[in-house]
Amino acid sequence: MKKKNVTPLLGKFLQKIAPKIGAKVLVEPEWGIVGQITFKNGRRRYFRYSGLDLNPLGSSEVAKDKDYAAFFLRSMGYPTVSGKTFFSDAWSVAIGSRRTIDAAYRYAKTIGFPVFVKPNSGSQGVGVALVYTKREFYRAMKFIFERDRVALVQQPVVGNDYRIVVLDDEVISVYQRIPLNVIGDGKSTVHQLLKRKQRQFRASSRDTMLKTDDPRIIEKLHRSGMTMRSVIGRGQRVYLLDNANLSSGGDSVDVTELIHQEFKEIAIRLTRDMGLRLCGVDVIVNGDIGQPPGTYWILEINSAPGLDHYVKMGRKQEAIVERLYLKVLKSMER
Repeated sequence: MKKKNVTPLLGKFLQKIAPKIGAKVLVEPEWGIVGQITFKNGRRRYFRYSGLDLNPLGSSEVAKDKDYAAFFLRSMGYPTVSGKTFFSDAWSVAIGSRRTIDAAYRYAKTIGFPVFVKPNSGSQGVGVALVYTKREFYRAMKFIFERDRVALVQQPVVGNDYRIVVLDDEVISVYQRIPLNVIGDGKSTVHQLLKRKQRQFRASSRDTMLKTDDPRIIEKLHRSGMTMRSVIGRGQRVYLLDNANLSSGGDSVDVTELIHQEFKEIAIRLTRDMGLRLCGVDVIVNGDIGQPPGTYWILEINSAPGLDHYVKMGRKQEAIVERLYLKVLKSMER
């Protein structure tokens, strides 16, 4: 096991706020990854990375698998993104399946390019790509199969990307996720703007690493007739990735006070239906989440919604996360 350069924030946050309810937090000192929470009533709970001792094991395991989670969501009537799973060559042989990378490409052609490909059990946007050609498809799938033996091929859906964080019967945080982008100044290249954004991340202690050689960025620029050397006009915004994960360099806009009550009810009901207490519900809305639900899709769910990147957006976000985890602690004590 390699020591991580960046210690997850959860342990630090819990150590900071636990005394407010008379609890103590012991974090394993060498890696800073796991910890123990001792409450006033003597109850002990544990955490690892962003996973808290709160959700039932079975529900958490299902939530980690995008395809299985989508199966159950569909069975209960929730709108999900259409797609299908495929397997690495080694895993296809092991389980006797013909759903290989070549079968995945034939499926992609059937539903029509562009398609999204993503790891079935991955997180933080790693390996997620919107691909338009056979060459892009195979490269993206091979990248996934170096890290995961199951990949999803999905039809893209258009809309605004939101994460709704639910704790028991309450929506405690909602934010819109905006894909990695740069805003031109009329004289700097995309490469320079991206480097500038990286420096801004470092200055704010945000540990997101932006890769200027990321083929997804290069291909997205190419489709817009640009390269890393292109100069962007003053005030012009250029999107560099198709997925909106904060860990991939995306931005967030807090909309907790704006979400429509019906979307709240959907997220709370979904969390309960999936057997979870704490859940990050990722939803694509063809419109505004402040309006009554029209067309929307449940993109995926997360039983351990890490907020490291969100909290580093600014002091307002830090205060939101502090209040969120205080509620989580109080819930875990019961």
